[in-house]
Amino acid sequence: MSDPSQGSIGPATAVDENRLEELITEAQTALPFELPDLADRCASALGLDSALIYLVDLQQRLLIPLGETVQPLPVDRSPAGWAYRTISPRVVNADDGVTVWMPLIDGAERLGVLAVRAASPDEVWMRRSRMLAHLFAMLITSKRAYSDWLAGRTRTLPMGLPAEMLRAFLPPHTVGSRRCVSTAVLEPAYDIAGDAFDHSVVKNVLHTMILDSMGHDLAAGLSTSVAMAAARNARRSGGALADVVGAVDQALAQWLPDHFCTGVLCRFDAETGVLRWVNCGHPPPLLIRAERVLAGALDSPPQPPIGLAGPLAPAARQVHETVLEPGDCVLLYTDGVVEARDADGAEFGLDRFTDFIIRSNAAGQRPAEVLRLLIHAVLDHQRNQLRDDLTILLFEWRPVPPPAI
Repeated sequence: MSDPSQGSIGPATAVDENRLEELITEAQTALPFELPDLADRCASALGLDSALIYLVDLQQRLLIPLGETVQPLPVDRSPAGWAYRTISPRVVNADDGVTVWMPLIDGAERLGVLAVRAASPDEVWMRRSRMLAHLFAMLITSKRAYSDWLAGRTRTLPMGLPAEMLRAFLPPHTVGSRRCVSTAVLEPAYDIAGDAFDHSVVKNVLHTMILDSMGHDLAAGLSTSVAMAAARNARRSGGALADVVGAVDQALAQWLPDHFCTGVLCRFDAETGVLRWVNCGHPPPLLIRAERVLAGALDSPPQPPIGLAGPLAPAARQVHETVLEPGDCVLLYTDGVVEARDADGAEFGLDRFTDFIIRSNAAGQRPAEVLRLLIHAVLDHQRNQLRDDLTILLFEWRPVPPPAI
């Protein structure tokens, strides 16, 4: 496949600015199923031949076109997938013209790709293709919150009721900025019950949480949903980390007194590098620094799970603190990841889990791509026969260096 700089250089077609303004205005009220036609018309107004939107499916294995007559493309074995995986444009020459695969990105979240066709590429053509991709990434993000059609297009299997309920609470897979990125994955995609993750950015502070509720049924999903709602409510009210955990304890004890969950809640200041965390009966977070795991760096004395009532309830939650170094990664996970077993009963294991992440990071993979590959490796290890939910959350600190004096 060719590099954009190797394309032929020709005169760019003039932009119909009036028509483009009309289309952008129309886009504000366009229904989601009208986006494929709108993308084509915007491409024409920019002097491009055509544009087609592909969104990634829930398991990040396929890029599914919004044009319902077009076949999906594999993420791992196609130029479109290469653009998605690397967040870089990919230009493909053919006898009938040129296609550029532009990644569709909402902040740090990968949505899919945009296929833009034209007779011959030049720098202006590439710039207009990027503009079109930015526009439709924003449109898709704004409309998918209320569109069952967009949600349905990215599913390849029927979804169970517990998963449907819990997915309504989940944030995007990836959030963050140039300073700090948090990304997460969750399997099984269509049958999840008790596992969940959450991450949010407030100014320069990253809030992360991973939960594993007792059981694997609708009640477990309900417990996790209540826990996430209570945590967000306390967080958005300005509560400190101990207050957030206390709010979840109280909510579960009050509304679901027979259910509890384990979890880790973190608060990370991306300016100072200060990390605070509370571990409630969960596997301890892992700290990866300079391509190795710092054994025990984020271990802490055991604390009870969240939601225990009566005499079992903790008097107070202990908050732990450390300072990260630039380039550090913090890994949260549920026990289903390391306890995944193959047909012979061999566990995936903590060593294989951390080694996979270290090797992928060393190879230059972005955090979201690292977790995509890792969760597929765990699924392959079990031949997709999961005995427990698998949830992984990874955040990485890349502070902006001070200006040179």
